[in-house]
Amino acid sequence: MIREPSEMKDGYQNLGLYFGDIHNHCGLSYGHGSFKEAIKNARLQLDFVSITLHAVWPDIPENDRNLEYLVEYHKKGFAKASHNWLDYLQQVNKENRPGQFVIFPSYEWHSNEYGDHCVYHKYPVKNPILQSKTVEILRQELNKLDTPSIIIPHHLGYKRGFRGINWKTFSEELSPVAEIFSFHGASEKSEGPYPYLHSMGPRNSGSCAQFGWSQGHVFGVIGSTDHHNAFPGSYGYGRLGAWATALTRKGIWDAILKRRTYALTGDRIELRFSLNGYPMGAICPSSEKRIIEVYLEGGSTIDYVDVIHNNKVIHRESPFNQMRDSDQFKVYIELGWGEKQKDTNWDVNLRVVGGEIMSVEPRFRGFNSQGNPQRNKYAYMAWEQVNAHQINFQTRTRPNTSLHTPSTEGMSFVVKGNETTTLVAMINGKSYEHTLGELMSGSQTHYLGGFVSPAICFHRSIPQSEYQHQFRFIHQYIPDRRDWYYIRVRQCNNQYAWSSPIWINN
Repeated sequence: MIREPSEMKDGYQNLGLYFGDIHNHCGLSYGHGSFKEAIKNARLQLDFVSITLHAVWPDIPENDRNLEYLVEYHKKGFAKASHNWLDYLQQVNKENRPGQFVIFPSYEWHSNEYGDHCVYHKYPVKNPILQSKTVEILRQELNKLDTPSIIIPHHLGYKRGFRGINWKTFSEELSPVAEIFSFHGASEKSEGPYPYLHSMGPRNSGSCAQFGWSQGHVFGVIGSTDHHNAFPGSYGYGRLGAWATALTRKGIWDAILKRRTYALTGDRIELRFSLNGYPMGAICPSSEKRIIEVYLEGGSTIDYVDVIHNNKVIHRESPFNQMRDSDQFKVYIELGWGEKQKDTNWDVNLRVVGGEIMSVEPRFRGFNSQGNPQRNKYAYMAWEQVNAHQINFQTRTRPNTSLHTPSTEGMSFVVKGNETTTLVAMINGKSYEHTLGELMSGSQTHYLGGFVSPAICFHRSIPQSEYQHQFRFIHQYIPDRRDWYYIRVRQCNNQYAWSSPIWINN
């Protein structure tokens, strides 16, 4: 899961890549599942995490009779958060493992006028939950605390006054990054993939990240799940990548402060983007010649990579034009589907014959329904890589909640081999075999029973030439003000990554 420090001289030397989710919820406020279950789930597929408590809403609409149920629901959650806060801080400290797994404390500060923000402390000292009435007062009070703190705007794209961001009151002083992807959708801009479908409303152009950058604001980007059922890192709900000096609180915190972060939808995409030797998040000295270098290792076939300057695409790169032979392949086994109302338990033993497993990427979602799931069903997954040839994992699936909302679970891994390399999967006591050569032509599916029974999908094996790519692009530009560049990546499986920008001073 953890990348070794890069030796490339592109601004990433002596940095490692780590993946996290720093905005998600459990039953400590409103939500479901215990803190212990959330941490167990986080360790399945993340390097760092913050479990967030819903805590404050100073301008909650108490006088709107149509929203009485919503006000009461939130107030009960806030009371739970207040009651659990000190014990939560102790548990955060207890679960932190420098070099292995990092955890920060956080709570969510809601606002109609200023937009929702998550408050983070670098260390879990016993500071109170601040009941600040405005975001300006919140910043002032955070600066007085005895631990460094930041506030990160969440679901930017809602209209101002309806819990979307207020760019007029935004300040990068304590907000080095903004969250542009979660289960709410994507807020890079008002059109494009992952529209807002929540009951809170659609995206508004004056609230999205591109508008904020156009106003001269300097901030990087992250993704987080905002998951409410004790499953940080839920696949497809949002994550962030951080280029850090070490997997410690200091290392991750500094990476966020310096905006060496990028937003992900789900796949663990490795993205390096530099400009004149500076990494993402940097502010560079003035230059008319801009040398842009991008290295990318995706989770599936790369569709395209956009180089974006001042919110306009100036170059689109497609790796299909540079196909080459590969001896490594991405393999993805996905489980679920079916019409059965009850859960399906899966026990999978996978062996690679005539090849070697180079890396493993769990793609676990957990229980994503916003309803009331049954108790004691939040931490039920496990996986292990036994050796270079064998993986075991256990999970549980439910029927997909809609035709466009998957509830499947799966495991992706890189196999070094050739067309004769064979995957032998023992799934719930039955054996399934496919060669990489067979899977190169397309996916192969199986069913546990008859029509509409739960199913298994061995996805097409993706050669390294399709998921790994790098390029160099030179842009000549005479600036009249500070300008910026960032990278957008789209894969053929509709998974995205967005880098933090790099700015150039005039």
